[in-house]
Amino acid sequence: MKHTYKKIYRALYLCLGVLLVSSCSNDFLEIIPKGKLIAEKTVDYDKMFYNLNLINMTSTNAQVPLGGEFLAMESYFSSTDLRTQRLYRWEADVYDDEDNAAELENTMENIYIYNKIINEVMDATEGSEQEKLLLKAEALAGRAWTYFLLINYYGLPYNNETSTTDLGFPIVKVADLVASDFKRATVKEVYDFIVEDLTTAIPDLPTTVASRFRFSQAAGKALLGKVYTYMGKFDEANSLLSDALQQINTVGIDVYLLDYNQGYSTQRVDTDPENIYGKQCTNNWANSSNELVIKPEVMNLYDENDLRFQYLYQTTARNGSDYPVNGVYRKQTGSGQTAFGVRVPELYLLSAEAKCRTNDLNGAVAVLEDFRAHRMPEEDAAVPTNIASDKKALLQFIFDERLREFAGLGFYWFDMRRLTVDNDIPKAVNNYTHTVYNTDGSVKGEYQLTKERLVLRFPKTVIDQNPNLINND
Repeated sequence: MKHTYKKIYRALYLCLGVLLVSSCSNDFLEIIPKGKLIAEKTVDYDKMFYNLNLINMTSTNAQVPLGGEFLAMESYFSSTDLRTQRLYRWEADVYDDEDNAAELENTMENIYIYNKIINEVMDATEGSEQEKLLLKAEALAGRAWTYFLLINYYGLPYNNETSTTDLGFPIVKVADLVASDFKRATVKEVYDFIVEDLTTAIPDLPTTVASRFRFSQAAGKALLGKVYTYMGKFDEANSLLSDALQQINTVGIDVYLLDYNQGYSTQRVDTDPENIYGKQCTNNWANSSNELVIKPEVMNLYDENDLRFQYLYQTTARNGSDYPVNGVYRKQTGSGQTAFGVRVPELYLLSAEAKCRTNDLNGAVAVLEDFRAHRMPEEDAAVPTNIASDKKALLQFIFDERLREFAGLGFYWFDMRRLTVDNDIPKAVNNYTHTVYNTDGSVKGEYQLTKERLVLRFPKTVIDQNPNLINND
């Protein structure tokens, strides 16, 4: 899939396809030739958050076809775009030489906007000191969310033994569209940067918000808890995730776990109560596309009374044709968009994980059973006794629950990555395989994940502009 741009940019931001903010009101925003955003009043910086590109991450969705829960089916697979095929085959080079990376377009634009607010809002005219601190805190949290996504695209999973030397992502703190020649920080440096942004932001984030597109304190704590979980700092994660679970009840908008026992309907990102902080990406693999289906071994994780199994899957392609492999299902959520900002379901499951990791098995089971009672009849929600009393078995059950909840939505790719360095239930990289099946059910090709492909490579357009930017292998 190729992206065509009329401008040739000289800096990392620009060669990644950074766009000037066009969805902000033009009564405060002036675009000058060098592409800088001009704002003066505090309210001007507030309006910068009302930019659709901060919400709609469009093709920032590589994590979906990378996930190990899929099988690929012909003839649909060979007819889909090359990017999907290359990601599914875990190829080193996903993009052609002249292409920009979809994973970098919205993200780098958004970092520019967040940096603009962070660096300038405290000097804005009008507005109180408290209002300015709140806006700065929101931008810090937004930047942290974006960097957490980027480091999980381009840096290896956090590992205490290697993250001080593993290459991560360039840390960019200024809103300068003509800066050039960026260098990569280490994975640890990027994680420390994210933690610093969030710990600075959380005290000044609002406890109540009027929109789920604005960062609340509950969302900030949930995100930091997730970051600490990925770092293996489970004690710190546990308290933050527990606090966030309590705070979502008083965040000022409807934020809660949907109860599938009351039925299922497709939710919009702006009104979905399961969005604590709303962002979404395009994901037709969980809606209308036919080429990727969920493996039988993943489908076997569902109990027949699990309402996710009943509501969210089809046995045939969209045109009604049967698939040639028994036991596969096509994910169909009813929407071509997947929410992946800060989500209530993940908050529950991360909280259960953190409690399990810190040996609070009873607490983990309580959170897990509360969650499951919203996805199936209550009588089916109990965690089996032999699992509930065994830490490793319970932890595996939690990861299986994550797969039941998030199959086909992109979350599993990030779980796969961190399980390769997990101390409790490690999983070897070469255990993950992608298979393409012919129309007669025979195997057309098999592709095994390698450590090198736990990360994406930068496209040639970026490397050419930044000679000191070392690419991934």
